[in-house]
Amino acid sequence: MAYRNKTYICFDGDTDMHYYRLMTAWAANDRFEFSFHNAHDLNTARDTSQEESIKRKLRERFANSKLMIVLIGEKTRYLTKFVRWEMEVALRLNLPIIGVNLNGARDRDNLSPPAIREELVLYVPFGPKAVHHAMEIWPGEFGQLQRQGKSGPYALSSSTYKSLGM
Repeated sequence: MAYRNKTYICFDGDTDMHYYRLMTAWAANDRFEFSFHNAHDLNTARDTSQEESIKRKLRERFANSKLMIVLIGEKTRYLTKFVRWEMEVALRLNLPIIGVNLNGARDRDNLSPPAIREELVLYVPFGPKAVHHAMEIWPGEFGQLQRQGKSGPYALSSSTYKSLGM
């Protein structure tokens, strides 16, 4: 059995790669209170490979993940080949999901992908403080809410943003 300490990041590789790279830069920079074990470091899955080969590598990443982050950009909701499949797998595996709005929205908005739109997902704006805080608290809160039978979108409170200096 794999040790599940990784964060699986799902995003539009064509248009939102720079946001993913920025997250890895935050983690590498000691000036940011931001860190994570990146599931993408386990293997390489490129669109030039056969679809089943890519999915096999992505399943390996899932087997080692405790959390999924979905970077939600302008086109994310329209992606059906891998991005939707990744979200559906995360839901089946019962992984806590954080929707990170690249447009700065603090809650679910019209860009939220249909696959997670009505699911138990925490939505935050893109930025090191909000994303790091969400990564720290959401797995525990997700488990509690799930045991209580809760569903639907969640957001951080305005007092939480104030305490984060946002």
